[in-house]
Amino acid sequence: MDQGSFPPLIRVAICGGTHGNEMSGVYMVREMQRQKLDQAGSVSITAVLSNPRAVDACRRYIDRDLNRCFTDALLSTPITDSTPYELIRARELNTQLGPKGSPEAVDILCDLHNTTANMGLCLIFYSLDWISLHIYKYIQSKMTSEPVRAIQLDIPLSEAYSLESVGKHGFAIEVGPQPNGVLRADIFNIVKEAVDLTIEWIQGFNSGNTFEGGEVEAYTLVKSVDYPRDPSTNEMTAAIHPQLQDKDFQLLQLGDPVFLSFSGETVKHEGEELYPFFVNECAYYEKKIAFHLARKITLTFPSISVKKD
Repeated sequence: MDQGSFPPLIRVAICGGTHGNEMSGVYMVREMQRQKLDQAGSVSITAVLSNPRAVDACRRYIDRDLNRCFTDALLSTPITDSTPYELIRARELNTQLGPKGSPEAVDILCDLHNTTANMGLCLIFYSLDWISLHIYKYIQSKMTSEPVRAIQLDIPLSEAYSLESVGKHGFAIEVGPQPNGVLRADIFNIVKEAVDLTIEWIQGFNSGNTFEGGEVEAYTLVKSVDYPRDPSTNEMTAAIHPQLQDKDFQLLQLGDPVFLSFSGETVKHEGEELYPFFVNECAYYEKKIAFHLARKITLTFPSISVKKD
């Protein structure tokens, strides 16, 4: 595969509090702002508290999920007196950090999230972005204390709905397990290390280092699975089975237990062998998602270096 070259990555946004009760990103951004960490060598850093009203209320969102508000269609919807707060805030963030898809957008946007699921450290990104893949490979090679995985969402940029899609290059860092509204030092430190390594990689790239290509494993979403429900009331009739709980990214095989009904019956996995993630994620109850299922894939990418003037 041929070598790729990119302009220097000068403008970087580190965002937290897109979901107001995911505390690692909230406190990471506040700490960066407190220390006035707006420059790291060649890198200009903007630390952004994405959803300040939700942070103040310690809620995921006020009117609707901010991290579903960044499609081209929603960003171009006219604002009225009845427009939900998060749609207005999405416009503000798009103006500050984008506009999405434009030459004026920040070079890299990293959005910090927590999950209640036992997912370790995950990078989530759209399409096959070589910059994001190299950062993932770098973090994976440097962090030994925690599994580092990647989730690739195969969605066109115009339909990409989350904040990181506003940058020229972007990804979310998802770390768990951590309860909503709670800050755990061990989880915070994992987030901080991932952010520090991201900035370290960008500085190395800007200074002229060539980063060798290669292969990485990633997970690509296949489908979402809802909880069993009563057909007449639509109420849940089962919970995640204890043998699946906390087993994110462990291969789910035919016949493995997935749900335990409130009457004591086991529901088993049927069909293709796939990898579950976001297992029993608290915020997905309202979305009627018990867990996602993914296929493991291998992504190949070239060596890259900074473009010379």
